Amino acid sequence: MRSNNPVLSKTEWSQPPQTQQQYPGQYGPAGYDPYSQQAGQEPYGQPYPPQPVQATQQGVMTIDDVITKSAITLGTVILTAALTFFGFAYGYLPVTLLQPAMIIGALVAFGVVLLVSFRRQVKPGFVLAYAAIEGVFLGAISLVFEFSYPGIVVPAVFGTFVAAAATLAAYKFFRIKVTSKFRQMVVIGTFAYAGVLLVNLLLSLFGINLGIISVTGSVSWIALLASAVGVGLAVFNLILDFDYIEQGVALRAPASESWRAAFGLTVTLVWLYTEILRILSYFRR
Repeated sequence: MRSNNPVLSKTEWSQPPQTQQQYPGQYGPAGYDPYSQQAGQEPYGQPYPPQPVQATQQGVMTIDDVITKSAITLGTVILTAALTFFGFAYGYLPVTLLQPAMIIGALVAFGVVLLVSFRRQVKPGFVLAYAAIEGVFLGAISLVFEFSYPGIVVPAVFGTFVAAAATLAAYKFFRIKVTSKFRQMVVIGTFAYAGVLLVNLLLSLFGINLGIISVTGSVSWIALLASAVGVGLAVFNLILDFDYIEQGVALRAPASESWRAAFGLTVTLVWLYTEILRILSYFRR
C-alpha cells in the first residue's frame, strides 16, 4: 500500500510478513545427497543435522505501537519547544538568536521532512531529529506571538488537540472513506500551499512581504484566506494520517511503519498548531 499523506509517500507494502521457508527434509537443502563423496571428506559422510523450524516473525504495526511512538515524537517536540520558549523568555538564550532560530529551524525542519519522506525505510533517529528541530522553531515562534498577544499560546495548543480529536471522531463515526480523487486533491493542495509559504519566507528575508503571513500590524484578506486554507488542508491531512494508520494495522504492515505514522501525525499537528496560532492572532488585533 502507498501512503496517502504527502510526507509518507515512499511507503510500499501490501503483504503481511513472510515466515522463513523450510526444506522438506531434515538433511539440508533439497537435492543434497548425504552419502556422496566430497573433496576433503570421507565417503559416506555424515548428513546435515536436522534444522529446527524457526519462523522469523517480524513485528507488525499496531495501534498501541503507533500511540507510543507518537507520544515519544510529540513529547520531544514539546520538550524542545518549552526549553526554547523559556530559554529566550528568561534570558538564558540571547534574544538576538530568536529570529535566526525561527528561520533556520523552519528551513532545516522542512529539509528533514523531505529527507524522511523520500526514504523507503524510516529511521527513528531522523524522526526524533525532526522533532527536536521543529521544537526549536515552535518555541521561538510561540514566544514571538506570546510577546505580541499575551496568553495566546495556551488556547492555540488547546485548539490544536481539540481539532485533532474532532477530526478523529468525525473520521470514525462518519466512516470517512479516502478516495483516490480526495487523496490527489489534498496532496496537490498541500504541496502548492507549502511552496507558496516557502517562497514567502525566502522573499521576507529580502524585505519583500506578500501579505500571506502577518504577525503584527493590519490583517489583509489574503492572510485570512491563507490561514483558513492552511487549517483546512491540515485537517484533511489528519484524515489521510488516520486512514494510513487504519490500513497499516489491517494489512499487518511492518512494525517500523509505526515510526512513519508517528512522523506523519507530528508534521500535521505542528502545521495545524501554527495555523491556529496565526488565526487567533488575527482575531486579537
